Amino acid sequence: MTDKNSDISSGKNSDKKSAQHKKRMQNLKDKVDQRIDNAQEERGLLIVITGNGKGKSTSGFGTIARAVGHGLNAAVVQYIKGTWACGERALLENAGVSFDVMATGFTWNTQDKEQDIAAAQKVWQRSKELLKDTNVDVILFDELTYMLSYKYIDLDEVIHALQNRPVNQHVIITGRACHRAIIDLADTVSEVQSVKHAFDNGIKAQKGIDW
Repeated sequence: MTDKNSDISSGKNSDKKSAQHKKRMQNLKDKVDQRIDNAQEERGLLIVITGNGKGKSTSGFGTIARAVGHGLNAAVVQYIKGTWACGERALLENAGVSFDVMATGFTWNTQDKEQDIAAAQKVWQRSKELLKDTNVDVILFDELTYMLSYKYIDLDEVIHALQNRPVNQHVIITGRACHRAIIDLADTVSEVQSVKHAFDNGIKAQKGIDW
Protein backbone atom coordinates (compact mmCIF):
# COMPACT_ATOMS: atom_id res chain seq x y z
CA MET A 1 0.00 0.00 0.00
CA THR A 2 2.86 2.34 0.82
CA ASP A 3 4.42 1.93 -2.60
CA LYS A 4 1.05 2.39 -4.30
CA ASN A 5 0.31 5.56 -2.36
CA SER A 6 3.81 6.80 -3.13
CA ASP A 7 3.26 6.21 -6.84
CA ILE A 8 -0.07 8.06 -6.73
CA SER A 9 1.53 10.97 -4.87
CA SER A 10 4.43 11.06 -7.30
CA GLY A 11 2.02 11.06 -10.23
CA LYS A 12 0.05 13.96 -8.78
CA ASN A 13 3.26 15.95 -8.23
CA SER A 14 4.33 15.23 -11.78
CA ASP A 15 0.96 16.38 -13.14
CA LYS A 16 1.14 19.51 -10.98
CA LYS A 17 4.65 20.36 -12.21
CA SER A 18 3.59 19.73 -15.79
CA ALA A 19 0.60 22.04 -15.39
CA GLN A 20 2.79 24.73 -13.79
CA HIS A 21 5.33 24.46 -16.59
CA LYS A 22 2.60 24.70 -19.23
CA LYS A 23 1.18 27.78 -17.51
CA ARG A 24 4.62 29.47 -17.37
CA MET A 25 5.27 28.72 -21.03
CA GLN A 26 1.84 30.01 -22.02
CA ASN A 27 2.46 33.24 -20.11
CA LEU A 28 5.83 33.58 -21.84
CA LYS A 29 4.26 32.92 -25.24
CA ASP A 30 1.57 35.53 -24.58
CA LYS A 31 4.24 38.12 -23.76
CA VAL A 32 6.32 37.27 -26.84
CA ASP A 33 3.24 37.31 -29.08
CA GLN A 34 2.30 40.72 -27.69
CA ARG A 35 5.76 42.10 -28.44
CA ILE A 36 5.57 40.72 -31.97
CA ASP A 37 2.14 42.31 -32.45
CA ASN A 38 3.49 45.65 -31.19
CA ALA A 39 6.53 45.59 -33.51
CA GLN A 40 4.92 46.60 -36.80
CA GLU A 41 7.28 49.33 -38.06
CA GLU A 42 9.41 48.39 -41.06
CA ARG A 43 12.50 50.40 -41.98
CA GLY A 44 16.23 50.07 -42.40
CA LEU A 45 18.19 49.35 -39.22
CA LEU A 46 21.48 50.76 -38.03
CA ILE A 47 23.34 47.98 -36.23
CA VAL A 48 26.54 48.49 -34.25
CA ILE A 49 28.80 45.62 -33.18
CA THR A 50 31.52 46.95 -30.89
CA GLY A 51 33.66 45.90 -27.92
CA ASN A 52 37.11 44.41 -27.37
CA GLY A 53 36.23 40.79 -28.09
CA LYS A 54 36.78 38.68 -31.20
CA GLY A 55 33.92 38.20 -33.62
CA LYS A 56 32.64 41.66 -34.53
CA SER A 57 33.51 41.50 -38.22
CA THR A 58 32.51 37.84 -38.31
CA SER A 59 29.07 38.77 -37.02
CA GLY A 60 28.76 41.53 -39.59
CA PHE A 61 29.71 39.21 -42.43
CA GLY A 62 27.25 36.65 -41.12
CA THR A 63 24.46 39.19 -41.45
CA ILE A 64 25.57 40.00 -44.98
CA ALA A 65 25.49 36.29 -45.85
CA ARG A 66 22.00 36.00 -44.36
CA ALA A 67 20.81 39.01 -46.38
CA VAL A 68 22.20 37.58 -49.61
CA GLY A 69 20.51 34.28 -48.81
CA HIS A 70 17.20 36.14 -48.76
CA GLY A 71 17.90 37.80 -52.11
CA LEU A 72 18.92 41.23 -50.80
CA ASN A 73 21.59 43.33 -52.50
CA ALA A 74 24.57 43.82 -50.19
CA ALA A 75 27.83 45.75 -50.16
CA VAL A 76 30.89 45.71 -47.90
CA VAL A 77 33.35 48.50 -47.18
CA GLN A 78 36.44 47.47 -45.19
CA TYR A 79 38.43 50.05 -43.27
CA ILE A 80 41.82 49.37 -41.60
CA LYS A 81 42.08 45.79 -42.87
CA GLY A 82 42.67 44.74 -46.43
CA THR A 83 46.20 43.45 -46.85
CA TRP A 84 45.38 39.89 -45.71
CA ALA A 85 43.38 37.37 -47.69
CA CYS A 86 39.74 37.53 -46.64
CA GLY A 87 37.77 34.28 -46.69
CA GLU A 88 34.47 36.13 -46.45
CA ARG A 89 35.33 38.28 -49.45
CA ALA A 90 36.29 35.24 -51.54
CA LEU A 91 32.90 33.72 -50.76
CA LEU A 92 30.63 36.76 -50.88
CA GLU A 93 32.01 38.35 -54.05
CA ASN A 94 30.99 35.19 -55.87
CA ALA A 95 27.48 35.79 -54.50
CA GLY A 96 27.35 39.28 -56.01
CA VAL A 97 28.43 41.34 -52.98
CA SER A 98 30.53 44.38 -53.88
CA PHE A 99 33.67 45.09 -51.83
CA ASP A 100 35.54 48.36 -51.38
CA VAL A 101 38.69 47.95 -49.33
CA MET A 102 40.93 50.59 -47.78
CA ALA A 103 43.78 48.07 -48.19
CA THR A 104 46.36 49.89 -46.10
CA GLY A 105 46.40 47.29 -43.35
CA PHE A 106 46.75 48.40 -39.75
CA THR A 107 47.94 51.91 -38.95
CA TRP A 108 50.95 50.59 -37.04
CA ASN A 109 52.07 48.93 -40.30
CA THR A 110 51.90 51.99 -42.54
CA GLN A 111 53.13 54.49 -39.92
CA ASP A 112 52.07 57.17 -42.38
CA LYS A 113 49.15 59.25 -41.12
CA GLU A 114 48.68 61.30 -44.27
CA GLN A 115 48.58 58.18 -46.42
CA ASP A 116 46.05 56.57 -44.10
CA ILE A 117 43.83 59.66 -44.09
CA ALA A 118 43.89 59.83 -47.89
CA ALA A 119 43.00 56.13 -48.15
CA ALA A 120 40.22 56.49 -45.58
CA GLN A 121 38.75 59.49 -47.36
CA LYS A 122 38.79 57.69 -50.70
CA VAL A 123 36.87 54.73 -49.29
CA TRP A 124 34.53 57.05 -47.39
CA GLN A 125 33.56 58.77 -50.64
CA ARG A 126 32.52 55.37 -51.95
CA SER A 127 30.66 54.72 -48.69
CA LYS A 128 28.64 57.91 -49.18
CA GLU A 129 27.67 56.77 -52.67
CA LEU A 130 26.40 53.48 -51.26
CA LEU A 131 24.44 55.34 -48.58
CA LYS A 132 22.53 57.12 -51.35
CA ASP A 133 21.92 54.05 -53.49
CA THR A 134 18.34 52.81 -53.21
CA ASN A 135 19.34 49.55 -54.89
CA VAL A 136 21.63 48.57 -52.01
CA ASP A 137 19.67 46.89 -49.23
CA VAL A 138 22.44 46.18 -46.71
CA ILE A 139 25.89 47.69 -46.15
CA LEU A 140 28.64 46.50 -43.83
CA PHE A 141 31.14 49.19 -42.77
CA ASP A 142 33.78 46.95 -41.27
CA GLU A 143 36.05 48.70 -38.71
CA LEU A 144 34.59 52.14 -39.44
CA THR A 145 34.81 53.02 -35.73
CA TYR A 146 38.59 53.39 -35.95
CA MET A 147 38.26 56.06 -38.63
CA LEU A 148 36.19 58.14 -36.23
CA SER A 149 38.50 57.52 -33.27
CA TYR A 150 41.52 58.61 -35.32
CA LYS A 151 39.52 61.51 -36.80
CA TYR A 152 40.35 60.38 -40.34
CA ILE A 153 36.67 60.89 -41.21
CA ASP A 154 34.43 63.63 -39.86
CA LEU A 155 31.88 62.34 -37.32
CA ASP A 156 29.17 64.84 -38.27
CA GLU A 157 29.52 63.89 -41.92
CA VAL A 158 29.08 60.21 -41.07
CA ILE A 159 26.02 60.88 -38.93
CA HIS A 160 24.45 63.04 -41.64
CA ALA A 161 25.00 60.34 -44.26
CA LEU A 162 23.53 57.66 -42.01
CA GLN A 163 20.50 59.76 -41.14
CA ASN A 164 19.77 60.58 -44.78
CA ARG A 165 20.22 57.14 -46.32
CA PRO A 166 17.30 55.38 -48.06
CA VAL A 167 14.59 54.61 -45.51
CA ASN A 168 14.75 50.83 -45.98
CA GLN A 169 18.53 50.50 -46.17
CA HIS A 170 20.22 48.52 -43.38
CA VAL A 171 23.71 49.46 -42.17
CA ILE A 172 26.08 47.44 -39.97
CA ILE A 173 29.08 49.13 -38.34
CA THR A 174 31.80 47.12 -36.62
CA GLY A 175 34.88 48.01 -34.61
CA ARG A 176 36.14 48.80 -31.13
CA ALA A 177 35.28 51.90 -29.12
CA CYS A 178 32.32 53.01 -31.20
CA HIS A 179 31.62 56.72 -30.73
CA ARG A 180 28.72 57.48 -28.39
CA ALA A 181 26.94 59.52 -31.06
CA ILE A 182 26.81 56.50 -33.37
CA ILE A 183 25.62 54.25 -30.52
CA ASP A 184 22.87 56.74 -29.69
CA LEU A 185 21.78 56.80 -33.33
CA ALA A 186 21.80 53.01 -33.70
CA ASP A 187 18.74 50.77 -33.45
CA THR A 188 20.64 47.71 -32.24
CA VAL A 189 23.98 47.70 -30.40
CA SER A 190 25.92 44.59 -29.37
CA GLU A 191 29.11 44.66 -27.33
CA VAL A 192 31.50 41.74 -27.76
CA GLN A 193 33.70 41.24 -24.71
CA SER A 194 36.94 39.27 -24.55
CA VAL A 195 37.19 36.55 -21.92
CA LYS A 196 40.13 34.68 -23.48
CA HIS A 197 41.95 34.95 -26.79
CA ALA A 198 44.28 32.35 -28.26
CA PHE A 199 46.68 35.03 -29.54
CA ASP A 200 47.37 36.14 -25.96
CA ASN A 201 48.75 32.66 -25.32
CA GLY A 202 51.06 32.73 -28.29
CA ILE A 203 48.81 30.96 -30.80
CA LYS A 204 49.02 32.43 -34.29
CA ALA A 205 45.98 33.54 -36.30
CA GLN A 206 44.43 30.53 -38.00
CA LYS A 207 43.39 30.46 -41.66
CA GLY A 208 39.65 30.01 -41.99
CA ILE A 209 39.06 30.90 -38.34
CA ASP A 210 40.70 34.27 -37.76
CA TRP A 211 40.90 35.43 -41.37
